Amino acid sequence: MKPVKHIVDTTMRDGEQTPGLVMSKEQKLQIAALMDEAGVYQIEAGIPAVGPAEIETLQAIMDIRKRAKISVWSRVVLDDVKKSVLCRPDIIHISTPVSYVLIYSKLNKNKSWVVKNLTSCIAYAHDRGFEVTVGFEDASRADITFMTTLACHLGKLGVTRIRFADTVGVLSPSRTYQTVREIIDYTGMEVELHAHNDLGMAVANTLLGAKAGADYLDTTVLGLGERAGNCDFVELISAASDIFDIRPSKRGAVRIQNQIAEILSIPGA
Repeated sequence: MKPVKHIVDTTMRDGEQTPGLVMSKEQKLQIAALMDEAGVYQIEAGIPAVGPAEIETLQAIMDIRKRAKISVWSRVVLDDVKKSVLCRPDIIHISTPVSYVLIYSKLNKNKSWVVKNLTSCIAYAHDRGFEVTVGFEDASRADITFMTTLACHLGKLGVTRIRFADTVGVLSPSRTYQTVREIIDYTGMEVELHAHNDLGMAVANTLLGAKAGADYLDTTVLGLGERAGNCDFVELISAASDIFDIRPSKRGAVRIQNQIAEILSIPGA
């Protein structure tokens, strides 16, 4: 029997960071409905902290959703999490920097700040009955000991899944496999893999991460996203469907891609 893997599609969150691409409420509702109908496991639908219009769109997506889990993205900022709660999602995803270059140089904070703020954000969401997943931003440049220690702390708080994010797109397939395997072996956490395509390795890295034990695989339709984009939805499903039990089917993925390309008026898709 093939191992089961789950698609977490972030076309409407990370994909919308493609230069020049802005999705209307109507477009997001159409995209969410297509993905839901096709059997995409989880749809990362947006960022509530963007503002009231985004919150209204996310609430509308929750109203039409039938089967897919809907998640929203939050920084490790309590006000972001409060806005996420207003959307009534299935999952609140809280993203925290884990590399020292982001913690110390970009944010001018320290590891204690990360742990303290992450703990308070998780507690706020859990106290209101929401499932939380945590994103390790810039994990591909982070210290493995800090990540595993933080993951074990999260497990004690009731978090069961972490997102390993290759935020700047520097991973190789072999390094992806090794690191994902280490995190699972040392922590027992479920791992979600979020790959960027700067070196053209997003699909390969995601496949090797899945072979290493990552059960949740992030994609965007047409590989949309900032810089060189993310792991391509159709390419990943086409490559993975012979190895893993994964939905949608190859044919279904192509159909969705074509329909979404038409919705977003993306030529040549």
